[in-house]
Amino acid sequence: MIFPKRFVCIVLSVYVFTACNTKSESKEATVGEDVLQSHIDSSVNPANDFFDYANGRWIKHNAIPADQSSWGIGNLVIDENLKRLRKINEDAAKANAAQGSNEQKIGDFWKTAMDSTKIEQQGLQPLQPYLSKIDSITDLNSFVAVDAQLNKIGVNTLIGFYVTQDDKNSDSMIVKFRQSGLFLPNREFYFKKDSTSLAIDNAYKNYFKNILVMSGVTDSATAIKEADKVFAMETELAKSHRKLEDLRNPNLNYNKMTSEAFYKLTPSMHLDVFMNMQGAPKLDSVIVGQPDYYKQLEKTLKTLSVDDWKLFLKFRLINEYANQLPDAYGEARFNFSKLLSGVQERQPRWKRVLRDEQYVMGELLGQQFVKNYFDSTAKKRYEDLVEAIRASLKSHIENLTWMSDSTKQKALVKLAAIKKKVGYPDKWRDYSKLQVGTESYVQNMINGNLWHMQYQLNKLYKPVDRTEWGMTPQTYNAEYEPSNNEITLPAAIFTVPGYTDDQLDDAVVYGYAGASTIGHEITHGFDDEGRQYDAEGNLKDWWTKDDAKKFNERAQVMVKQFSNYIVVDTFKINGKASLGENIADLGGIVLAWDAFKQTDEYKKQEKIAGLTPTQRFFLGYALGWMESDRPQSLRSQVLTDVHSPAKFRVNGPFSDVDAFYETFNVKPGDKMYLPDSLRVRIW
Repeated sequence: MIFPKRFVCIVLSVYVFTACNTKSESKEATVGEDVLQSHIDSSVNPANDFFDYANGRWIKHNAIPADQSSWGIGNLVIDENLKRLRKINEDAAKANAAQGSNEQKIGDFWKTAMDSTKIEQQGLQPLQPYLSKIDSITDLNSFVAVDAQLNKIGVNTLIGFYVTQDDKNSDSMIVKFRQSGLFLPNREFYFKKDSTSLAIDNAYKNYFKNILVMSGVTDSATAIKEADKVFAMETELAKSHRKLEDLRNPNLNYNKMTSEAFYKLTPSMHLDVFMNMQGAPKLDSVIVGQPDYYKQLEKTLKTLSVDDWKLFLKFRLINEYANQLPDAYGEARFNFSKLLSGVQERQPRWKRVLRDEQYVMGELLGQQFVKNYFDSTAKKRYEDLVEAIRASLKSHIENLTWMSDSTKQKALVKLAAIKKKVGYPDKWRDYSKLQVGTESYVQNMINGNLWHMQYQLNKLYKPVDRTEWGMTPQTYNAEYEPSNNEITLPAAIFTVPGYTDDQLDDAVVYGYAGASTIGHEITHGFDDEGRQYDAEGNLKDWWTKDDAKKFNERAQVMVKQFSNYIVVDTFKINGKASLGENIADLGGIVLAWDAFKQTDEYKKQEKIAGLTPTQRFFLGYALGWMESDRPQSLRSQVLTDVHSPAKFRVNGPFSDVDAFYETFNVKPGDKMYLPDSLRVRIW
């Protein structure tokens, strides 16, 4: 299956942005109306648990809904924007728009996906051509041919690749192969033996059996045996998978070789034929992220019979399209996922449809979203905020005592070269070749997968389009892209539920937006991974050995700090895997803090709703992480995510910030207190 470029930062939580300038009337807000004061739990000592102090009252009065794995301010914003997208779709569905128009594609996708009666009547029929192809498999060669066809329509089986910029030549697009083959989120799920992990393993086998039985593929006894075989096969593949922390080492995961040399790692997969069937041109060279996986795959291919592989493919195919098939399939998939997320109820169909639609034609929806809900004035406002944070980091770099002048100069060049993408792209993707009709929900998703595959492959051997966005304007996310040396801040993150721009003061803005997103993303260019890329976006060592050593020593202090945090049960944060995000969180806070100190609000030190500007800055940052999570979700996050859970993204970095100690009188004996020698000092 082809995958989009994985970025150094994929921010999973939602950030809320506001205007930098506020009207004086906002200072007349009462305590009950204030966006910060209304969430504070005054029974908690901020020096012991600032997250609970800042957000505790809201969390106590807002239980996690049954269809969510977590709940926080971000969910409120997301829900608001989903309603906006729903209206866009419903209007398009009524428009009787011209064939091939954007409105027709939006409207037909929505109508077809929302027609549950037709979906139930069709059953597995939309997948029948592919199920028949699987039935036609007679040997390993024909297995590879069918596997290639399934990969092209989005079915993730054994080969994982995506089109991306060459890490060491950012002006060139190349195919990068990654480890694949596993159904569970990552390798750790196959080896952990605690009761929760074993329950997940058994639930996967049961789900595998249920899909094969309800689809009429085989009987229950055979399906049970098959589930055990497939799980054993995946466990062997998992042994060759790199751990989460090792996947963050760009040099370790950069193995460039000729395509012929790569194909020899797994000759039985006939990868030259496989790639040709995807529609790729002849490949001269490729990057292989994890070669050991492809060596192991060659051995593992021989462990299952042809009939075993046929059942494996049928399960993966039906699972991929379970949410577009009759509800029995979607419910089965959801019931399995409960153990990973803790969610108790499926989201309503309209929300599930929007999630699929945004994957298929996100920028097409984005054009309408921006037209209706975002303007050029807002775009300019946040571009200015980026520059305030950039200026802060420039000052920090110039005043570092541990870095040599030669490395400083290169760091400053890289900082100045960081490009900002704010709000929405200046050039939209062309969806004219995307086919959307009313035949079936499944077919529209298949067409979407085919379109995305060709869209990505069309980039090969062409100039890199550095104006392209990796996110849609309505996406609640933000990112730093190392190969482009750029930050992307989509329009949707500027939505504030229940408040207008002039109701929020600069302290909230600089904490909420400047620290947790803009400063965070810029710092990613200088975290343990991003710092290895130069101003042009190339993986290149531009540090002196002594400076790199000093950086790593300082970063190791953060690894130790976060590795000691217990999240749930015995599950601790993986300090190595989360290092980049933790560095970015701390960097964002210290950069935005110094930028905030230049504002009139900070200089005047007038209280708002009983809070000083300095208190409001830290509370504003904590507000961006206001959420509660189910234990199941936290366990999965610790094992699969490079981001620390929300509470630790507040309490962790704040324990390293001197200004926080001064503002909230943190002293020895307080739970958040760290002696000066153990506080992280990097940027």
